[in-house]
Amino acid sequence: MFSHVMVGVTDLEKSRQFYDAVLGTLGIAPGVHNHNGVVGRYFYRSPAGSFGITEPLNGEPACHGNGSTIGFAMASPEQADAFHAAGIANGGTTCEDPPGMRNGAVGQLYLAYLRDPDGNKLCALHRPPR
Repeated sequence: MFSHVMVGVTDLEKSRQFYDAVLGTLGIAPGVHNHNGVVGRYFYRSPAGSFGITEPLNGEPACHGNGSTIGFAMASPEQADAFHAAGIANGGTTCEDPPGMRNGAVGQLYLAYLRDPDGNKLCALHRPPR
């Protein structure tokens, strides 16, 4: 459904360090620097799509979307925990309930929420087999 997700960041190198760490837990290579002549960016590529971080093109401060969440698919609860821990160790902050299993309308999900250094809300999500 999606080709890519891009978030604005305030400190490009601090955010690169954060995303290199959390996405590295998924086996995704470090971000590839791309400068479009106006702002710096990093892209993280996988067979399922791309994730990018960028300095805002309009020169205004980066801000997170209230109510927005970017979910990353995890192969296991352990991978979700590693993603969460890598984020906390690299400038992120935990949010919502602690990582763990939740029951919902779609069945059980293992969720681990955190915010990146700019406040963007991320979710590491594992769907156990039914």
